[in-house]
Amino acid sequence: MTAAFAADMVSWRYPAPYDLYDLAGTDPGFLASPASGFFALTEGDELIGFRSFGQDGRVPGGSYDSSALDTGGGLRPDLTGQGLGREAISAGLEFGRREFAPAAFRVTVASFNERALRVVRSLGFGAIGSFLAAGDGRSFEILVRPESAGNPPPSRPGTRHPARPGTCHPAGPGTRHPATRSCPASCRSSCCPRWRQPHR
Repeated sequence: MTAAFAADMVSWRYPAPYDLYDLAGTDPGFLASPASGFFALTEGDELIGFRSFGQDGRVPGGSYDSSALDTGGGLRPDLTGQGLGREAISAGLEFGRREFAPAAFRVTVASFNERALRVVRSLGFGAIGSFLAAGDGRSFEILVRPESAGNPPPSRPGTRHPARPGTCHPAGPGTRHPATRSCPASCRSSCCPRWRQPHR
């Protein structure tokens, strides 16, 4: 996460009721520090979102323990609602698995956010509880996905295949991008260079 990316992120504003995800008032210097657990999600050199690991994924009022790694994130406001969430979250989970090797991932999602809930459920997260936030009384759901180091989640079209780098499935199994691995603009696959892994 660079200082410039962090400064950009704190200026993002989401429409209500998603404005609870605004980072307004957050110190960009903290977001850019390694201790924050924030990582930039980019497309080329352009910031398109972020992923976070650790305390940022927890909401005051929820019951948490050390059995899972909390993760969260967001897309740039102008990119929300376009079906990009699955690829962004998948890229974050792949990065988190490689960097932190947790026994499980845990997400906390506002109960009204059906878009995000659909995505995380489709990625194998299961609900373990709900609660009202300590600050404003909003309802949140806690979902967990156990990880298995030797048995990654099943691949679906549009996912990376470690044994076959460069293979991508935006148009169905067996589709391979040219040697340049440049994707068409319509490709939103997490295995394509358009979707870089989260990074500092």
